[in-house]
Amino acid sequence: MAGKDVIFIGSFHTPELIFEQLSVLYSFPRYLAKSFHFILPYFPTGTMERVDTEGQIATAKTLATLISAIPLTAKGPAQICIFDIHALQERFYFSDNIIPRLESAVPLLLREVDRMADKDNIAYAFPDDGACKRFHHFFGDDNPITCVKIRDGNKRIVKVKDGIKSRKTIHVIIVDDLVQTGGTLKECGKALLEKGAKSVSAYVTHPVFPNDSWKRFVDSDVKFENFWIQIQYLMLERYVNTPI
Repeated sequence: MAGKDVIFIGSFHTPELIFEQLSVLYSFPRYLAKSFHFILPYFPTGTMERVDTEGQIATAKTLATLISAIPLTAKGPAQICIFDIHALQERFYFSDNIIPRLESAVPLLLREVDRMADKDNIAYAFPDDGACKRFHHFFGDDNPITCVKIRDGNKRIVKVKDGIKSRKTIHVIIVDDLVQTGGTLKECGKALLEKGAKSVSAYVTHPVFPNDSWKRFVDSDVKFENFWIQIQYLMLERYVNTPI
């Protein structure tokens, strides 16, 4: 790799892999790579980006600090490409020693939707205000459909907050950056169907699904027409702008 431009596709989905791959990442510049790009599709501690009560640990900052220790290359700082990081302000957790590039895989969803027979009868929804603020600009919609969690005693009920009244009998795609157990996503789909949506689908960039929780969407009482996720080779295709 001496004198060459190096691209490394990584995965930090377990602590063991984080240590193993950080050891490799720190070595590339020392083996005289001319430039270095690290593609990390999923930033695993992204949801722990703030401290709400004293004593909590913002592990997003911790991981960003570790990545920021990648040495300089002959052409300058390494570029770190992350897709749909949970909060855009996390870019400021990285030091000036590296260049964070926060990309989105949502354009790949739009490419798929453009191939669908009912593409002119599709609306987009978001499971909360955070997802709406983050993604609604991709869809050119001034009146986005958003859901909200409402506490009812010890329960949290998901209801449709805005945007559905004038769009009944449509196919609604719920968009978010990641899914964990999928409970909120299912409740959002149920609420949309109850409000008159003809069908619902879902898109997430990062399907975490701990403990095989994806099974909640198989033979579910809430039927999802499609469930799109993005995988690393598609993200690489968008990054290098070349079909794979």
